[in-house]
Amino acid sequence: MKFAKRVTSIKPSPTISITVKANELKAAGRDIIGFGAGEPDFDTPENIKEAGIKAIENGFTRYTAAGGIDELKDAIIGKFKKDNDLTYGRPEVVVSCGAKHTIYNVMQALLEAGDEIIVPAPYWVSYPDMAILADATPVILETTESQAFKIDPKKLEEAITPKTRMLMLNSPSNPTGSAYTLDEMKALAEVVAGKDIIVISDDIYEKIIFDGFTFSTIANVSEEMKNQTVVVNGVSKAYAMTGWRIGYAAGPKEIISQVAKIQSQSTSNPTSIAQKASVEALSGSQEATAMMVKAFKERRDVIVKGLNDMEGVSCLNPHGAFYVFPNVSGLYGRSYQGQKITDSTSLTAYLLDEANIAVVPGIAFGDDNCVRFSYATSMKNIEKGLERMKAAVEKLD
Repeated sequence: MKFAKRVTSIKPSPTISITVKANELKAAGRDIIGFGAGEPDFDTPENIKEAGIKAIENGFTRYTAAGGIDELKDAIIGKFKKDNDLTYGRPEVVVSCGAKHTIYNVMQALLEAGDEIIVPAPYWVSYPDMAILADATPVILETTESQAFKIDPKKLEEAITPKTRMLMLNSPSNPTGSAYTLDEMKALAEVVAGKDIIVISDDIYEKIIFDGFTFSTIANVSEEMKNQTVVVNGVSKAYAMTGWRIGYAAGPKEIISQVAKIQSQSTSNPTSIAQKASVEALSGSQEATAMMVKAFKERRDVIVKGLNDMEGVSCLNPHGAFYVFPNVSGLYGRSYQGQKITDSTSLTAYLLDEANIAVVPGIAFGDDNCVRFSYATSMKNIEKGLERMKAAVEKLD
């Protein structure tokens, strides 16, 4: 059967594939510890669940406006004002079926054949493929571990061509956990401000930050940059609502209206019940989020120390999110019982076979020197997984 070129040009999400494989092995009786899933292991807070239940009981189970209900848009507008000192109106906000869906729709609205989008590496696995699905060309901008995997403004300037239409920015980052300060955002803004370039600012991990770090989005830099930026966020990570599928974007109304138009011809509205629950998430108590962030910080400290204690492994201390992205290239060239470690893919295969731990190879994120661990799992699993990895690493010669 002949398939469309857009389908054959992309690959399945490797993070989802790793999680599926780990679950299959568990079902077959293997004691697998999974470090692949990019979702909080906490339950959705009770006040949010209750809002969803109430929506069902009240019969709020029908179609809504394609771009989201006004009540949720107002909650989003209030969140932006309170948390980010950004002012938007309803026509500048759209609600979609998750932040991933939001980003996809923005790219569909703005990109076409011949356009380029700059994607810093390491990147979230879906960014390049979403650009390809919009017929655009992802231009991968390498970052370095020595600069905490953050963009060098000079290299950004060099990457811009007459075809550049968009810049993808994710802070805190999946997979590295690195985040930009406001001054660093200003340096990037100096490069793109005034150009015909739209920035997608993926802020989905905004609430999950540590050590007193102050979150900033590039839209904070100036009114000019705000008018060049589509800020994307959602409820999945901060409120343990991955399955509720609510994401949203705010930006120039000319862009947002086109995003809503695309959505009206694809998914239509996000789930009505989930929208009501998201109003409570954004407007209600934030205590559960604070509790989750405290737990993630404790886990981060343990996993970073454990990885850095292993020979051949080095790991930066991330500012936020719930991932670490250790450099494991010091293990390349070693082997165990004929199984040679040559890259991130062979290392993850070895760790799965020998240590019964599932991690994602860094090549999926554009950096073959690293692997990604999600520490959105219990401290017990983290400690046990580190013990297993250390033992497996020590077997290599």
